[in-house]
Amino acid sequence: MELHKNEIPVSKPDIDVKIQQNASTSAPIGEVERLLNGRTRDIRLKGELRRLFRERSWPRTAKIIRSWMIWVTFIDLLTLGLNAILLPRPVALSMLAPACILPPAALGAAFFWRKPGLPRLQITVLIAGLFFILLSVALVGVTAGGEFYERHLNIMLFVAISAIIIFAIPLPATTTIAAMALGLYLFFQIHNPSITVGSVEAATLFFTAGIVATIVSRRTMTILAQKAFLLELRDQSRVAELAAANARLELLARTDPLTGIANRRWMMELLNRLWDAGAETGGIALLMCDIDHFKALNDSLGHGEGDRCLVKVAGIIQSNLRGSHDHAARYGGEEFLVVLPGIAEEEAIEVARQIRESVEIASLPNPASRVSSHVTVSIGVSHVEDIQSTTPEQLQSQADQALYRAKESGRNRVVPYGR
Repeated sequence: MELHKNEIPVSKPDIDVKIQQNASTSAPIGEVERLLNGRTRDIRLKGELRRLFRERSWPRTAKIIRSWMIWVTFIDLLTLGLNAILLPRPVALSMLAPACILPPAALGAAFFWRKPGLPRLQITVLIAGLFFILLSVALVGVTAGGEFYERHLNIMLFVAISAIIIFAIPLPATTTIAAMALGLYLFFQIHNPSITVGSVEAATLFFTAGIVATIVSRRTMTILAQKAFLLELRDQSRVAELAAANARLELLARTDPLTGIANRRWMMELLNRLWDAGAETGGIALLMCDIDHFKALNDSLGHGEGDRCLVKVAGIIQSNLRGSHDHAARYGGEEFLVVLPGIAEEEAIEVARQIRESVEIASLPNPASRVSSHVTVSIGVSHVEDIQSTTPEQLQSQADQALYRAKESGRNRVVPYGR
């Protein structure tokens, strides 16, 4: 996997965290798949899915509701002004009082939908606000009488239908709004002296059919929105699964499968990134560690014991590092490479001595060793103060030469390069 400039390769714990985060963000994908595999018209969101959908759709729904309320208020005030200019004064004055009901009802509902709150309470406030808006529109015509009576009742129904269409709210709330509008229409039409009861019934049935069709359309729009939401969740889940799989592949590509620490490739990338990043304050050191007479251990105790030895030595090396800025890797076979950024030479030698002593104290068996009856390691140390004065390859070569000298001089020791 290609790394960006100045980016240090992530460690195994970093990748494990990434995998856990991807897993924790997944939605109840089993329920998502079940709903998507069924008929679209049967989609019903419940539990966590309903909460997630409400959380995702609330900002858009609230913005539409607030905008609608503000525009209804503006149109109401504009109509009042035009009526004062165009209509006879007695008619205009009769409309004033009922028209004043609308602005506070609409603006109050808009204010209540500024921030997320209890869903049931917000829906209740919305329905109450709409009731007073519809009542205001109807009363304007009723108090004015004459041609305005039925005209404003029709306007009231139009206002209700527009709200039903654009408000993405639950079906029970939509149905309640429709019932309120039809109830007000029927109530005031029954008391309309200019039409007969038969005309009232026919008109009410006509508008009921239209509103029912509007509710069905609104329900279809809601189902399609929920389906789009489910498809988005499924896509997110698949992307998360792919990201987790890539993270695992990245982990496999950078980790030694036996010891669980970084592999040679990871370490080489780290060194290159350190050099690209610039000078290290206090210098940088490389430790080349080699298990003494490891082949003899394999031959005498078997490869299973040899593998256990490698795992334990890797753990000992890791435990002697100073912190997360130090890194160890299995370089190959029985060799380990340790990089110590921002360190003085004497401190690097001390870290190497601690590793050597810790391995010896562990008393891992190696009866075929010509150094000791237990496992020991030889360590070569290379150090440079100015990271730009050399290359990773040169520093690694120096550590290798120092390791060679450690072996030649008897093994189970630490040898700094140039000493």
